[in-house]
Parts: sequence; structure tokens; C-alpha cells
Amino acid sequence: MSDICIFRRIEKKYLLTEEQRKALMDRIGENLQPDEYGRSTVCSLYLDTPDFRLIRSSIDATTYKEKTRLRSYGTPGADSRVFLELKKKYKGVVYKRRSALTERQAEAYLRSGIKPFDSQIFRELDYAMQFYGNPKASVVLCYEREAFAVPSAPNLRLTFDTRVRYRDKALTLTAGTAGKEILPSGTAVLEIKTDGAMPLWLSRALDDCAIRPASFSKYGTAYRDMCRKQNFQVTEEKRYA
Repeated sequence: MSDICIFRRIEKKYLLTEEQRKALMDRIGENLQPDEYGRSTVCSLYLDTPDFRLIRSSIDATTYKEKTRLRSYGTPGADSRVFLELKKKYKGVVYKRRSALTERQAEAYLRSGIKPFDSQIFRELDYAMQFYGNPKASVVLCYEREAFAVPSAPNLRLTFDTRVRYRDKALTLTAGTAGKEILPSGTAVLEIKTDGAMPLWLSRALDDCAIRPASFSKYGTAYRDMCRKQNFQVTEEKRYA
């Protein structure tokens, strides 16, 4: 994975039971192969304003959504590589800017706002951070991911995320992967990521397994749970993309 990345892609999400996941893999497994990371624990430190402006705007928005986060794969040490990311979604298309740095550099940047190095991508990330008043750590989200590539469609990727959990204490990636689970046991979040149309064989398999798109946000679900727990004012009761 390159240190500096720009993504533009379409992402579709689905919530699967264990039975649906098994049935789907029985149908499409021969078309998939584990990608370069295969199985991993994904950890994200979401950054937000004290009044949770970013996630509240994302929940309320229908056309444009924006999130900032620091991401690692597994629990990082001080010198481990992590990614500062800005993720935008506009009319169903996801745009992502991210830059790699060490966890030590990331923590120092979040405290001081002083860029650890200069690059075009990091200037864009820094501009977004300043625009939102240098948002601070709000929640840590972790989950187990199994990722697949499709040799016949190089721009297609499937990921299955399970044991989605969050914590609103110990807000650093170095504090481990513990947290409160926010999905029923056995539920997986399937994300299909592509730069264009979905292959017919995949569309048919989803239909055969009665798998339908679902609006679901990991951070949004965690935020709503925090609202219930802390008696914050919660917006309309539904799930959001």
C-alpha cells in the first residue's frame, strides 16, 4: 500500500447474517482471492468537534458527507505506520485522501497542528483539519476484516467486517482493540468497492441470496449508542450511510 493515496470509487454496503454470508461465498468464492492484506483488524480513531459536528452533519446529509480519521491495521506502536484520512461521499461516490505517517508523528500533529512533513496530499488534509477547528479524538472503532480481490475485475474489491466495536474512552490507537460491539452476533458488513458497474455474476449472487443494500455507518451507529448512553439529543431513529 502506497504512503500517499487518492481514491475515487463507488461503495455499496450490505448487512449479512452468517447464513447469507456462507451462501454468498458458496456462489462466488471461485471468483475471489484474498487480497494483499487478507485478514486484518482495522482500527480507526475518528476526529470530530466537541459538539460532534462532523457525524451529525453526516447523519443529516443526503448528498454530501465528510469524515476525518486516523487508521491503523492492528494495534500500532509509536513507530508503526498509520494513515490520516479525509473521506468524502458525494452523490454515492466516495473520495478519499490519505497520507501515511508514524503513530508518533500523528499524535504530535493532532496535539500541535504542526505538519510532520510537506506534501500536496497532507496540505489538503491539514486544510480540512483547520477548517473544522482541528477536531479531536471522539471514538475508536475496531473490527475484523476479511478482504478479497477479483482477478477478473482488478478494480473490484469485497470486504467482510465482523465484530464491529467502539469505545469512547482510551482514545488512542495504541490502547488496543477492545470496545463495545454494536451489531448482533454473527452479523457481517459487506462492502463492495468498485469504480464502475458491478459484474453480472455478483449481482445475480446477491439476488439469489436475498442480500439487499443497507444504509449503515459504523461511526454513526456508535454515535447513536453514545447518545443513548449519555442522554444526548438523538436525531431521527434510523440508520444512515
